[in-house]
Amino acid sequence: MGQTKARVTILVENTAKRARLLAEHGLAYWIEYGGHRILFDTGQGYVLRHNAAELNIDLASVEALVLSHGHYDHTGGIAEVLSRAKEVDVYAHPAAFRPKFMQRSDGSIRSIGIPEAASQALHGPAVTVHHVSQPTIVFPGLVATGSIPRVTEFEVPNPRFFLDDACRTQDLLEDDQAVYFTTQQGLVVLLGCAHSGAINTFRYITQLVPDQPIHALIGGMHMVDASEERIRETLRELKNWTIQLIAPAHCTGMNATLAVWQAFSNRCREACVGSQWEFSIPSPDDTASHG
Repeated sequence: MGQTKARVTILVENTAKRARLLAEHGLAYWIEYGGHRILFDTGQGYVLRHNAAELNIDLASVEALVLSHGHYDHTGGIAEVLSRAKEVDVYAHPAAFRPKFMQRSDGSIRSIGIPEAASQALHGPAVTVHHVSQPTIVFPGLVATGSIPRVTEFEVPNPRFFLDDACRTQDLLEDDQAVYFTTQQGLVVLLGCAHSGAINTFRYITQLVPDQPIHALIGGMHMVDASEERIRETLRELKNWTIQLIAPAHCTGMNATLAVWQAFSNRCREACVGSQWEFSIPSPDDTASHG
């Protein structure tokens, strides 16, 4: 069986620890898989181009853009990316394009959906938008999950997210999705914000691909406001999987990140701008059977 390498590089994240790299509240991954180049989210758009240049990544070479959901800190760089690329397939749930609002703790309302410039860029002549609600093969071996069933009792929707500026209709973030791909060691799971719940996401992926273990978990677990009970239940569930690499990022939250590091200290890695991981993957002919 032939082998090649996959590489994941974080282009945007809340933290940056290398000279000349910049941080912002947001997330974006550059994925090289099976000879293809995929961007998973784009951050807010302020640091994407700069960090890509510093990391010698050519944004114009992107073939597919996957959006984890429709919040500004994951979609703000869409226009920057699409203005440079020749032809791009965009994969997003239809609900990602709805208006989205957040009610702050002081009662004020803020629009947090896809910025107008990004929305306009998605209508460009070289862009093909694929509405993803079910698991969808982006390239053989690399899959966007589509909507994630919510089955756990402790992972509940954030009550501060709404679909209207009057805050009458709660946004359940049905557009939330993850990306996973096949490696020789097992599945690598990349989370945007895991608004559906990290454990719900893992459970769903293991149902979709029951014959492979989850080897790596990288990304946002959206437990920034989580109760101690939710953090505790999440850790308990995580221990049911033999995950060898865990890299909490972005919206995981300080308390939850510390708890994950304490529970899995020998398996945790930092996830910040410039963090990079390589994995051995099957040849394209082999990965086609795992789509």
